[in-house]
Order: sequence, then C-alpha cells, then structure tokens
Amino acid sequence: MVFPDRRTASALLTILLFAIVLALVYVARTVIVIFAFSILFSYLINPIVRFLQRHSLFFKNLRGPHVLEAYLALIVFTVLLSHGLFPQFRKNAGQLLAAVPTLTDRVSSGEIANKLGNNLGWADEQADQIRVFFQRHRANVERAAAQIEQSAPAALAGFVVIPILAIFFLSDGENLANQVIHLVSAKENLAAVRSLADELHAMLQRYIRAKVILGGLSLLYCLVAMLLLGFPNAIVLGVLAGILEFIPVAGWMTAAVIIVTAGALSHSHWIWMLALLVVWRILMDYGIASRVMGHELEIHPLLAIFTLMVGGAVGGIVGIYLSVPFVAALRVIYRRFASAPVGAAVPDSFVESPEPRGETSVTA
Repeated sequence: MVFPDRRTASALLTILLFAIVLALVYVARTVIVIFAFSILFSYLINPIVRFLQRHSLFFKNLRGPHVLEAYLALIVFTVLLSHGLFPQFRKNAGQLLAAVPTLTDRVSSGEIANKLGNNLGWADEQADQIRVFFQRHRANVERAAAQIEQSAPAALAGFVVIPILAIFFLSDGENLANQVIHLVSAKENLAAVRSLADELHAMLQRYIRAKVILGGLSLLYCLVAMLLLGFPNAIVLGVLAGILEFIPVAGWMTAAVIIVTAGALSHSHWIWMLALLVVWRILMDYGIASRVMGHELEIHPLLAIFTLMVGGAVGGIVGIYLSVPFVAALRVIYRRFASAPVGAAVPDSFVESPEPRGETSVTA
C-alpha cells in the first residue's frame, strides 16, 4: 500500500479541516447569526452608553450601570412610542388580526384591484390588468404569507435573546476581544492581528452609522409625507418607520402596513401614502442605500447592490442584513494581507480605548 508523501498528506488534512469547519458553521448557523446580530446591536447601543458614562456624576469607571441606564431608556422610549401608536388600534386590534387572512386572500385572488380601481378612478381595463397580475402571482403571495407566519416565533425569540447577549458585549467586550486576539495569534504576529481587529472595529462603526443615516432619512421622508397628507400621529409613525428601517425587508413592510392601516382607520389619504411608500422603497433600495453604504464602507454602489441581491438570494432577510458588513470585512482582511504593512497604526483603536480605565466595551 502506497502512502502519500508529507506535502500531500498536509494538503489533504488542510482540506479536511476546512470542510469540518464549514460543516460546523452550517450546523451552528443559527447561533452564529444570533451572536452576529448581538454584536451589531451592541455597536448600535454603545454610543448611548458612552454618552451616559461621559456625562454621569457617578460610576464613570464602570460600564455596567450605564448599560442598564441605556436599556431602561430604550424601554421607556418603546413604551412611549407604543402608547402614542397603539391607542388608535387598541379597539380594532382583534378585528385587524382576524382580517389578515381575508386581506391575504383578497390580494392573492386579485379582488383588491377592484377596490383600488374604485378609489383611484381607474378604468375597468386597468383594474383587470392589476387583478390578472395578482392572480398570476397568487402562489408567491401565499408563500410569502406562510413564510412570515412560520418565521414569526423565531423572530420574536431573537428580539428577546439578542439584547441579552448584547449586554455581555457592552459590559466586557474589550476583554473578550483581547482573549480572541491572543487565541488566534502567535507572539510574532500579535501586532498584525491587533491592527486588523482595529480596522474591523472601525468598519463596523461605519456600517452602523450608515444604518442610522438610512433610518433617519426614512423617518424624515415618512414624516413629511404623512404631515402633508394629514395623517394622525405622524411623528410617532415616522419614528417607527425610521426604527424599523434597521430590519431589512420585514422592517419596511411592517412599517408600511402600520402606516397604511393607520391612514385607512382614520380615513386619510392612505392610497397616496401607499404610492409614496412604493416610490421611496425603489429610491432607497436602488439608489440611496447603496450610495450611503458605499460611501461609509468605501464600496462601489453597484457592488453594494450586487452584495445585497446575492445576500438575499443565499440567506434571505438575514443574508441581506449581514452581506454588506461581511463583504466589507473581507475587503479589510484582503487589504491587510495584500498591501498593509505589519503593525501599521490604525485610528480609533479597538483595544486601546479612549474611555476611562477600568471599563470594557466591545465598541470602544
């Protein structure tokens, strides 16, 4: 029996190890996604924690109390937002939930085209074309409704688990980052790995800043549109639209449903609002989002659009959300190993935090 030489055996073992790692990642993909969203959420909350810590009279050297303050502030804000939004739906909540299957059936069968045609003054031929379009895509509408219904429990569980895990990253993230750096690096390349971590940290900060900009633009657009159309609770609904912009696909769909429903219940111009939301979505997905992401992450807008489309095709909603930071991280790693000198200084250090000694954070 002929055994392979040492070089062949090493290559085979490397391929086998790589396959095992890929298999483990696939098996644990749900856990990895939850931890990834927890890290991003901690980057989102960290500026609030740092602001509270910087302007606090007590516990300036501790992050734990200020993390708690930030979460309490978010809870209070959520309660106030719900109080301003849901009194309008409180009496009709049961009717709305019961009407969801009926509404889905009317959309998939094309029956809703008649109502839209009557409200907008369409000709019978136009209404017939819209009805035929919905009928042809009935299977897609029903499939999308079934997927939303199946993924709702997992999404709710994620909304509970992700903020809890983010507490650990906010409180002790710097120590965790240092341990990971020492785990994956040897003594001779410790400086290079630490510098790479600094660049990834800065990239994630820019990604969160881009998401905040997009959320602010959605808030402003929806607020102005609703004020012009005379919607009730326009400020609350606008804030809700800005917040839900952080959730890809499902976020803006949920915001659109809530806004249109609010207009229908208050007898406002909900048809015009729906048209404006469709226009805004086209502008956001194919123009504004790609340019903002490209500017913040130094990625060409066309590459950002391609990344979002590939991410959606591979991983659905999760793929859309994580595809851009994943490609940006690959770009940072490629630049580091392709051209950057070892030990190069990187601004906005990940480990050397400008904050007071004694506190730790994943997003220093």
